[in-house]
Amino acid sequence: MNGRAIQIVYGKELRDSLRDRRTILSMIVIPVVVMPLLLFGVGALMVKTVTQARQETPHVMILGGENSPKVLAALRASKSLQLVPATGDYTNQIVEKRVRAVVKLPSDFDAALARGDQAEVDIYEYQGEMKSGFAAENLNNFFRNLSDATVQERLAGRGVPVAVLKPFAIRRQNVAPPSKVTGNVLGGILPYIIIMMCLTGAMYPALDVTAGEKERGTMETILCCPVARTDLVLGKFLMVLTASLGTVLLSLLSLGATLHFAKRALANSLPPSAPHTFAAVDVGGVAGMFLMLLPVAVLFSALLLMVGLFSKSFREAQSYCGPLIMVAVVPALVGMLPGVELNASFAVVPLLNVSLVCKEMIAGSWHWLYILLIFGSTCLYAGAALAATVWLFHREEVLFRS
Repeated sequence: MNGRAIQIVYGKELRDSLRDRRTILSMIVIPVVVMPLLLFGVGALMVKTVTQARQETPHVMILGGENSPKVLAALRASKSLQLVPATGDYTNQIVEKRVRAVVKLPSDFDAALARGDQAEVDIYEYQGEMKSGFAAENLNNFFRNLSDATVQERLAGRGVPVAVLKPFAIRRQNVAPPSKVTGNVLGGILPYIIIMMCLTGAMYPALDVTAGEKERGTMETILCCPVARTDLVLGKFLMVLTASLGTVLLSLLSLGATLHFAKRALANSLPPSAPHTFAAVDVGGVAGMFLMLLPVAVLFSALLLMVGLFSKSFREAQSYCGPLIMVAVVPALVGMLPGVELNASFAVVPLLNVSLVCKEMIAGSWHWLYILLIFGSTCLYAGAALAATVWLFHREEVLFRS
């Protein structure tokens, strides 16, 4: 290898990429814009949607209860419910979202309560539909409060203090520091986002310096230069790696800025402890995550160069990138699932191991044996991919396949 030749190829490819508007878009604009949109835009939209659905007074229907005027009057007086006339096709009304929930009462509900009997109440909802769930929750809260009030009346009638139902109080208190709380919240989604940024940041530059050059007819000119094939491919590889790591770094900086402004924006609307808990991030964990992503960036850069070298055109290379994205997405998504914890078996599974260990590091947990195993195995995979890329670049039947 000739270090001077690799540096020249690297500088030439980097200058060409920085002149390309599409490279700037994928490497700089997307990571800087996507992170605030994901954390602020989508989060704010979800909060607004849920808040509006929660504040809406749902339309509910009452079936039965003909001889129970007391409970019917209490339901009509409830400010969290808006009653509509009963119909026989109430199931269709719920499915078509004209009615959010239906409650079915025994006709002698009031009498059953007066006798001390157990009355059955059925609540019908559209499971999985948010507004229907809120309506069913309002109905459930109404009858839970009615149940508590009935029990208190019965106890008072028998001279039994109400405190007999609550022999002790339960208090839940957080003992974890703010950085661990925030890390536990962000630990699931953040590694997934950063891994995807690592892949997308390398994708366009890798395809442009391989399949793109084939389409432009400049691959032959580069191969005629007095530079060894290995030096050429390593120069191109370093440029793609720079784009990938630059995208990751910008994404992390954007994340930090987003959390900082979120803390300031929420400082006046949340309790004093909440903004600090929300916005406190373990800087060491973020730095550790960036280091763990170094071999991942090498792996992605080498794989994408292999795809571009094997493809006959830029469009064909893009079609091959679809399955590659799915291969990267699935392990990262598995790492987000509840109950999936870092262990020796997962420590050697590519991408899943990095996703799990990054989640632990962001939360402030450092499992050094696993970290060394994961870093070493990922470096092994990345080295094998880079060696395969160099090998492909030496095969003219691959470079000029038609």
